[in-house]
Amino acid sequence: MRLRALLETDALGLRLLGGEDELDRTVRGVMTTDLRDPSRYLSGGELVLTGLAWRRDASDSEPFVRILAGAGVAGLAAGEAELGDIPADLVEACVQHRLPLFAVNETVAFATITEHVVRQVSGERAGDLAAVVDRHRRLMTSGPAGGGPEVVLDLLTSDLDLRAWVLSPTGRQIAGAGAPLPAPLGAALAGHHLAATRTGRRGPYRAAVAGSTYSLFPIRNAGRGAVPAARDVRESVLSDWLLAVEADASDWPAARLDLLQGVTQLIAVERDRRDAARTVRRRLAQEVLELVQAGAAPAEIAARLRVAAPVLLPGLGVAPQWQVVVARVDWTAAGTAGGAGVPGDIAGGPVAQALLEEILVDPAVSGPDSADRIAVAHTGEEAIALVPLPAVPAPLPETVDGPTDNAGTTDTAEAPAAETPAAQDPALHADALLASVREPLSAGLADDGRLTLGVSAAVHSAEGLRGALEEARHARRVAAARPGRVCAAGHHELASHVLLLPFVPDDVRRAFTARLLDPLRDYDRRHRAELIETLEAFLDCDGSWTRCAARLHLHVNTLRYRVGRIEQLTGRDLSRLEDKLDFFLALRMS
Repeated sequence: MRLRALLETDALGLRLLGGEDELDRTVRGVMTTDLRDPSRYLSGGELVLTGLAWRRDASDSEPFVRILAGAGVAGLAAGEAELGDIPADLVEACVQHRLPLFAVNETVAFATITEHVVRQVSGERAGDLAAVVDRHRRLMTSGPAGGGPEVVLDLLTSDLDLRAWVLSPTGRQIAGAGAPLPAPLGAALAGHHLAATRTGRRGPYRAAVAGSTYSLFPIRNAGRGAVPAARDVRESVLSDWLLAVEADASDWPAARLDLLQGVTQLIAVERDRRDAARTVRRRLAQEVLELVQAGAAPAEIAARLRVAAPVLLPGLGVAPQWQVVVARVDWTAAGTAGGAGVPGDIAGGPVAQALLEEILVDPAVSGPDSADRIAVAHTGEEAIALVPLPAVPAPLPETVDGPTDNAGTTDTAEAPAAETPAAQDPALHADALLASVREPLSAGLADDGRLTLGVSAAVHSAEGLRGALEEARHARRVAAARPGRVCAAGHHELASHVLLLPFVPDDVRRAFTARLLDPLRDYDRRHRAELIETLEAFLDCDGSWTRCAARLHLHVNTLRYRVGRIEQLTGRDLSRLEDKLDFFLALRMS
């Protein structure tokens, strides 16, 4: 109940002496005391009743009120039976500490006020409890009226006029009430949430995006697969869901904040229930992976794939192709730089597993059940996904019965071209996997984490899975050689020069790039000559003076001057293929 309601009940005989601006405080209980320091018996939200027996002189009022205000009581009611009028020093102390003060008429017993407050608070709590039980029942009930996070979000909209969405750590919408959240907005909110979580602040977090204010509530996984709360935040930051509410919760009363925290707990229960469904898919992936790594016979691996295919591709029976994706999350130790190693108390495999399960979900599909085709195992610090690919329907043959010209030849200029297999290709591509998740994940990885990912080519049989696994691992190592917090590489890059770069020792790479590029960087710092930028554009334009000058918006003579300066500073000749290649590799490794 609110303090204001006490004044509206004439039978209580209360008169307000100060704190009119604070009458919307919530009363959670009542306590009668004449102790000089009753703080040990206070938990916050109480209406304190006192007969002023603790007061010996005016100096006692301020310490007493300061103790009550520090304990978070809702208000103070002082009886007039002992001293008559309430002392001015007590009124002044309550004004100083913004504590509402009431005078209790000498004809009203404290027991009357206590009974009234207890009855009102108990009734409201019973109503709140009934509402929570009803919401919980509706949330967990299967069928059209319930069965998911959408139910509780609908209740937030209808009961509290709050628009809210449940988002994955990459910003993918899992549930929402009303219109879907635009994908870029979801990614931005997830990025804000991950960045705030990494700072160690307690939620909810405030985020201003696209002209609106949102409050972001963490949804902690509290089920069987949850990480213990006392562990490093990096173990769960990349896998926890969040509740995004279009409102500023910074000025919300405690009761509303408690309600939203309760909503996150209900959604966490639902999250645990749905995570349990991944257990079968994870086990299938683990079994296949163990067979592949142990060098089992192809027939044995094929038998396990036949078991997995109906689970991952219901109704299909057999997957005509498979792909392997390998991911790894590495954390550098606190205070170290540049990949100094993984802290021993952070297990990278489970983190990468949960993250890869999220990344492989089709971003165009919303809802928590869109990961049914994903089977991810982890071994050591790696997560390994086994992805079945459905068959691609064959394109319709082009017609040969089109209109003919006067010479009798078939005119195909206006005939629609058949859709190419590439346009229907269901295979996963490394860059596409990370395109929509790079920004939020970079915020979650902060300055001490890296995600690297490698994708194999599609294989058609069990015999090819061993090669696909090694191919994906090689591709991930290629990605690890690149700068950036979130990097990926695909199988097509393994036929390129970049395959060699991860295997060049770090000290050799640093010496090679320093010898070629440091003179140019030093010159750029002193003269702002943009020689590095010019070199990159010149090589990217295959040494074409006109195309490079146009790209850089320079006169050709200016470009020739800059290239001449590059050659002078490095002793190289950019007309020679060997020197062009050295510069190209140095830029790629820098």
